Amino acid sequence: MSTTTGATRPEDSMPWHITPPKEGEPGAFAGAACLEYENLIRRQLELLGEDPQREGLQRTPHRVVDAMRFLTQGYQMRVEDVVGEGIFAEDHQNMVMVRDIELYSMCEHHLLPFFGKAHIAYIPNGRIVGLSKLPRIVDMFSRRFQVQERLTSQIAGAIHDVLDPLGVGVVIEALHLCMMMRGVEKQNSKTITSALTGAFRDDAKTRDEFLRLAHSNGR
Repeated sequence: MSTTTGATRPEDSMPWHITPPKEGEPGAFAGAACLEYENLIRRQLELLGEDPQREGLQRTPHRVVDAMRFLTQGYQMRVEDVVGEGIFAEDHQNMVMVRDIELYSMCEHHLLPFFGKAHIAYIPNGRIVGLSKLPRIVDMFSRRFQVQERLTSQIAGAIHDVLDPLGVGVVIEALHLCMMMRGVEKQNSKTITSALTGAFRDDAKTRDEFLRLAHSNGR
């Protein structure tokens, strides 16, 4: 298991020039940037020996652009907007956990998907967050080009920043297509990463309880 402690979050840079999406649009780029990207995909097909004008590929560049806009829409999101007014005063002093949060992301090394589940817990410090906001935070950071280690730390850091809790614990279990369909071609290799802050990092009993619940398979 790769364990990352602390709540620092690496700053993300945009992978290309993007403009704010129009209302109702899921993704990042429009106008001239969109056309330029379509042309790049068309050229990629040519370099791979395909005919981008054949029937099955004529709209592929457009479809790829639409897909990438959706898969990278997290670059356009801010934690403050995702959480919104979903923070409430509450004196609950025990662990709050949401587990088995599905996630899909894109490996930044090969631009291939990785997917799995996130398990998130925190100990409130006078405030709680609406339960649905935790999966939304996962989506925000997943829908970017990522490595699993950084994704885990960013989720923990965001929750730490918006709640200032006594501690945050995040575990991600994921399968990487870059290991399954190419390279070592290991179909059952699961990568597990964790990020722990506060009580989850410093208190052995709290940490053990969280990790036991995270790996309990619902039992």
